[in-house]
Amino acid sequence: MRLLKDGLGFGTIGDLSFTFKSFSRMPNITLPDGSVKSFDQAISVAGVAESIGPGLAKAALAGVVDGNEVDTSFEIDHDAELQIITGRDDAGLEIIRHSTAHLMAQAVQRLYPGTQVTIGPTIENGFYYDFAPEKPFQPEDLEAIEAEMKKIVAEDLPVSRTTMSRDEAIDFFKSKGEDYKAEIIADIPADEALSLYKQGEFIDLCRGPHIPSTGKLGVFKLTKLAGAYWRGNSNNAMLQRIYGTAWPDKKQLKQYFHRLEEAEKRDHRRLGKQLGLFQFEEQAPGAVFWHPRGWTLFRLLIDYVRQRQTEAGYVEVNTPDVMDRALWETSGHWGNYRENMFTTQTEDERVFALKPMNCPGSVALYKQGLKSYRDLPIRMAEFGKVHRYEPSGALHGLMRVRHFTQDDAHIYCTEEQMEEECRRVIELNLSVYRDFGFDDVRLKFSDRPENRIGDDETWDKLESSLKGAMDSMELDYSYNPGEGAFYGPKIEFVLRDAIGRDWQCGTLQVDLNLPERFDASYRTAEGGERRPVMLHRALLGSLERFIGIVLEHYSGALPVWLAPVQIAVLNISDGQAGYTADVVDELRRRGFRAEADLRNEKIGFKIREQTLAKVPYLVVIGDREMQDQTLALRRRDGKDLGSRSMDEVAEYLGQMNAERGQSPDISTAD
Repeated sequence: MRLLKDGLGFGTIGDLSFTFKSFSRMPNITLPDGSVKSFDQAISVAGVAESIGPGLAKAALAGVVDGNEVDTSFEIDHDAELQIITGRDDAGLEIIRHSTAHLMAQAVQRLYPGTQVTIGPTIENGFYYDFAPEKPFQPEDLEAIEAEMKKIVAEDLPVSRTTMSRDEAIDFFKSKGEDYKAEIIADIPADEALSLYKQGEFIDLCRGPHIPSTGKLGVFKLTKLAGAYWRGNSNNAMLQRIYGTAWPDKKQLKQYFHRLEEAEKRDHRRLGKQLGLFQFEEQAPGAVFWHPRGWTLFRLLIDYVRQRQTEAGYVEVNTPDVMDRALWETSGHWGNYRENMFTTQTEDERVFALKPMNCPGSVALYKQGLKSYRDLPIRMAEFGKVHRYEPSGALHGLMRVRHFTQDDAHIYCTEEQMEEECRRVIELNLSVYRDFGFDDVRLKFSDRPENRIGDDETWDKLESSLKGAMDSMELDYSYNPGEGAFYGPKIEFVLRDAIGRDWQCGTLQVDLNLPERFDASYRTAEGGERRPVMLHRALLGSLERFIGIVLEHYSGALPVWLAPVQIAVLNISDGQAGYTADVVDELRRRGFRAEADLRNEKIGFKIREQTLAKVPYLVVIGDREMQDQTLALRRRDGKDLGSRSMDEVAEYLGQMNAERGQSPDISTAD
């Protein structure tokens, strides 16, 4: 039977979903490598693992039978395909974390009887559980809970699954004083049976699967306490949430905490202040105040993207920031995205909205004048300022803002051109990411969401072309069912940074729905009219967010071509001030971003200040350099590059400035 996810960290038993290839009690089990093992009677997943070898039997956490995740105790009595899940698999890590959440809940109820458990899902890198304790937890309680968890691991309690009807489960949890759990169950349809997992005296509602016994766990750490409203509603009772992380082995746990330390050192908000790039103010929540160096970096990104787009055959346009509600109703945004839009009403009662997306304005431009099939494809790019309402609690530096700039583009093409245009976009995106030092890029394909516009035939066509482009390029991609935009399927480009974190940046979406809604068309070779395909494309996504990602990727030590200041020229005493200023003028004339540091400070202090500002190169000028008309060049890491002439320095900097795709030095985080 298939376990259906319900989004609340537990599950219900759904319809029978296994394909019974044979009703024989002598199953043939096909393994991932294509080999087949035959058994003379029904056998559990654990039994199959044991038949393969003792190492796998020990490592087995769960199984996938005909595409369905099951416990190792699951009996296979028919011909089936089987994959054994271990801690090396992503699914295994998920099971470890969810099982560790149950382990924590059991320890809490042992130590603090009367505490109610509510919801305990896995999250990125860990898990949490919300509790309703009789007495509030204190931070020091986490150590005691961890110690009790380790005791339960040592007990190696078997974990077993059972089922109950909804009403039985409600009565059961009420009898245990678990009113929150009973409330959760009451929202489930009455005719659905529920799965419960038991380990020792602890039992909880859960979709599973789970580890075979508590002894399979042990590499975990509880990280923090927080408050959480019951079911996320501020009108409900306040609960206490305990966060934790869990891993298959101690090495991975240690690496995780090392990444956390690195992430803290690399926090773009700290770097933004340290490098003098930007600031935030309460008067404009979710909007950036750019300092000169930060705005230079912002313009460098725009200049780079503009050049790449021009080379790829794009034209650049610009559309208004504020447009009438009627346009957003036509596009479908008013019905599907209204809660995220900023609006205003004029004296004549017309309602306008700050644009959350650039697409409708682009279609309005496309519709100006008659278009022929000979005009297509039209690649229309825009650095559009967009505004989206994000809850105050979700705002996070440059990573989550309300006012930002998209390097947006919309491509209008024929259906016959669609797949080739998708390939061109994918190639451009991957090339751009390599220039910024991101070589590890994951592609995620998302198909039709439940809330969408357009018919199924149109979605079939769009999804087929988007997948076809990736398949023809022999690219690997993962699948996110139901996560497409409301108007079309999409590819997300996910970049892995220097410390192993993933960031979703660029997107590619194919769309026949907006051209239909806006009555956009082109004249065919036969003289008729046809809808164009509309591709929505972003390279960096939000420029503000991408700057935050790049700053953390390089720990602020940006490559020369991206550095707001490429070279700082420092005088030792006032006597060299004039020559220092002349050097800066000449470097600027040659196209470099140079600044003079003429402060009346000791040279050691100035070198340290410019090094902390992560300026790639420093020139120190004393009496000897002024007399010889030379420049003492050094790198920000302290390496002395010797005295050089202006021509030699310019040639060297020019070579460094031309380099793209440098990998960041992991040691540059302070």
